[in-house]
Amino acid sequence: MKLMKLAASEHADPKAEQLSPRARILAAAGDLFYRHGIRAVGVEAVAEAAHTNKMTLYRHFASKDELVAECLRRAAQIADAAWSALERAHPGDALGQLRAWLRKMAAHVADSGGRGCPLVNAAVELPEKSHPARRVIEEYKVAQRRRLIALCAAAGLGEPEFLADELYLLLEGARVTAQSVGSDGLPARLLRMGEALIAAHIIRGQ
Repeated sequence: MKLMKLAASEHADPKAEQLSPRARILAAAGDLFYRHGIRAVGVEAVAEAAHTNKMTLYRHFASKDELVAECLRRAAQIADAAWSALERAHPGDALGQLRAWLRKMAAHVADSGGRGCPLVNAAVELPEKSHPARRVIEEYKVAQRRRLIALCAAAGLGEPEFLADELYLLLEGARVTAQSVGSDGLPARLLRMGEALIAAHIIRGQ
């Protein structure tokens, strides 16, 4: 009951009432799952936060599992849009895009109100391979790695696959550290280590 009241207060924005029921449900669920965890949030809390009811929720989503999967698809789409924004900000400059991505990730780690990557969090909570959200998570993470590899290769950096893995593992480690012991000083260290990794892969003579 406490969680349901909290959810309702968090989503009392009048503008939200102008959205379709499905959009309100997705917005409310995405926020609640991210802030409180998927297992901790029931469909009652989601429905109340979306200013609707369980019957309407189940009319749009066959189950809570399907709702979770769709929320994660939306999170992946938002992340994909961020990659496009990097391309627009640094057209034709793959190295500039890579460094801008690193700065963006450092800023994300610095966000004291954040809880890391919603897809990673979901992967920890949902170990069952049969869960519909697992495919969403795995497809996104594979695609993200491919983007990093392509960016490293386009920048003319040596061993692009290895560098992409180094940067990805560095980021995932930073996210876990931020959640476990806090982010004080962490963004600056992430940037410094990331730049050192990139520099180590610059081919001499470039």
